[in-house]
Amino acid sequence: MNFPNRRQGDGVHQQLDRYEVETLPNLNVYLLERRITCMTVPAIVEAIYRASVEGKKMTVANYNVHSFNLSMQLPWYYQFLQNAEITHCDSTGILKAIKWMGLELPIEYRSSYTLLMPKLLTKCNEHKLSVFLLGSKPQSLDTALERLSQKYPKTNFFGHHGYFDKEDREQNEAVIQKINQVKPNVLIVGMGMPLQENWVQQHRSRLSVNAIMLGGAIIDRLAGVVPDCPQFIANVGLEWLYRFCREPKRLAARYLLGNPAFALQIALGQFYAPPLRVQLMKPIHSYRLEVDALTNNLSSTGATQYQDLPTTICTKAKRLVDYLIEANLLTKAQAETASLEQKLAGILFNEVRVRPGVAKQPSLELITKDRANG
Repeated sequence: MNFPNRRQGDGVHQQLDRYEVETLPNLNVYLLERRITCMTVPAIVEAIYRASVEGKKMTVANYNVHSFNLSMQLPWYYQFLQNAEITHCDSTGILKAIKWMGLELPIEYRSSYTLLMPKLLTKCNEHKLSVFLLGSKPQSLDTALERLSQKYPKTNFFGHHGYFDKEDREQNEAVIQKINQVKPNVLIVGMGMPLQENWVQQHRSRLSVNAIMLGGAIIDRLAGVVPDCPQFIANVGLEWLYRFCREPKRLAARYLLGNPAFALQIALGQFYAPPLRVQLMKPIHSYRLEVDALTNNLSSTGATQYQDLPTTICTKAKRLVDYLIEANLLTKAQAETASLEQKLAGILFNEVRVRPGVAKQPSLELITKDRANG
């Protein structure tokens, strides 16, 4: 896992100046035990494309501050996100929280729909894939379909508005049948959180699609009803302020209450949560097979609590790490994270400080000296 043009520095907060985005690995970062799949936009687009051409099915959800808060409040929502093949980072706030917990990641891991959707639709157009939009008002949906058909003429677009009774069996059946008649490669569900996740959770197994994407207000954006946030605002973490200024009544509770609540949870996590865990992602579809197997096992045994699946650690701990763990200077989780940070930053392991006050340089030097004398 080598990265060109690295900048050396002190501590774990190593920022890569310049690099090829394609070289960034796909990571599972566990923030307060919420599995966030840190993937670049090209990596997500490629995963969706591979699912389409190979006839697989996957769910692409996302984590922003709002969805993170919902995962803390709604157990079923947390389980839904844990089970999804991809839960990409859709917020600079999430990246800042990961940094606060000890690991600074490049901004290219922020895969917002503003960046993702044009790349995905271009890929669909190049390979003549089909897309189904589910959600928004009828007039907004029609506008979005018309605009997309003109911009991406090789892509087959279909859709259904989101103003149907989600509790009505017949109406749900009609929507599912409409989707399954065209068997789209990509289904974009834009009903808002957590309604869209609940609908997908209930009907995922019956949907004849390859990739299910949870898009929030994306259909309104595609229709031009809701403008995209300028990138220079989003890059500094102020997209929430931009959206709040445009829709203060609808978004007041989400941002004025939700943002402080999120900050408090991260602050408390510094004291009470397990250390940040960072692991390489398994191949997406093998992960789904294990999730399905675990879910079936829990159902058959009557268990109700979801347990995280183990994933492959990106690198094995070096010999020095074993000494640090034995000396109670590092936990196993901290050692795993530090080993990955070593690869990302391109520095020696003993230059990585896992956390302030945990593994200090004098302790590292002492252990290294004892090993040399031994």
